[in-house]
Amino acid sequence: MSTFEHERAAQALLDARRTRRWIEALPPGTQPAQESDAYAIQELVAAELGAVMGWKVGAATLHSEPSRAPLHAATLFENGDLPAQMFHVMGVEAEIVYRLGRDLPPRERPYAREEILAAVHTMHPAIEIVDTRFASLSSIDALCQRADQQNHGALAIGPGLEEWSDIDPPRQIVRLTINDSLARENTGGNSAVDPVRLLQWLASRGSSRLGGLKAGQIITTGSCTGTIFVEPGARVRAEFPGLGTVELAIA
Repeated sequence: MSTFEHERAAQALLDARRTRRWIEALPPGTQPAQESDAYAIQELVAAELGAVMGWKVGAATLHSEPSRAPLHAATLFENGDLPAQMFHVMGVEAEIVYRLGRDLPPRERPYAREEILAAVHTMHPAIEIVDTRFASLSSIDALCQRADQQNHGALAIGPGLEEWSDIDPPRQIVRLTINDSLARENTGGNSAVDPVRLLQWLASRGSSRLGGLKAGQIITTGSCTGTIFVEPGARVRAEFPGLGTVELAIA
């Protein structure tokens, strides 16, 4: 795929965001055929969305290759209301977020686990809103979803916990409540199992093309509850006992 075709794909996604006319597929000849194509499109879109303020990273299993997408200020929120008109679809997921206290710049030598842990300032509960610029999320392949910011819609972040070293994500209980009814309760629940491995990959490889990781950036590490689709007006609460709680309303 040529640079020109990457640009055509990115422009189609940007136009969909601007006009809210959702696309059935990327233009003929511009669909990503491999991971590098998907990331090239993703990065062109990111360049138009502003400074990178955070990342989403995840993996299908404990040992599979992670994937990432940069996040921007317009879709990062604290507890509160999110406007429903922001979204095409609304899938809610409870997630664990890390906020960095120091830079992790690109380098040849991979970052060790201890370096990653030392760079984390706070840990947070969060709710991600899954969304798409495509007409139907279910009919789009994984590489096109990757190109489309890995289905990111918004991220609501709860208060940070500075003394987080006793939090063990694979054993962490999480409860997701929708409209005052318990929708999901898990222990762990993240398909990637170990979020620190995701942070290592992101620092060592995944973020290098966009300047590495910066102090103050947040990193959300994948769903602990699976995705549950909701309608406008939904009230959502994610509770991680010992870590904290985040609440939002999609109004």
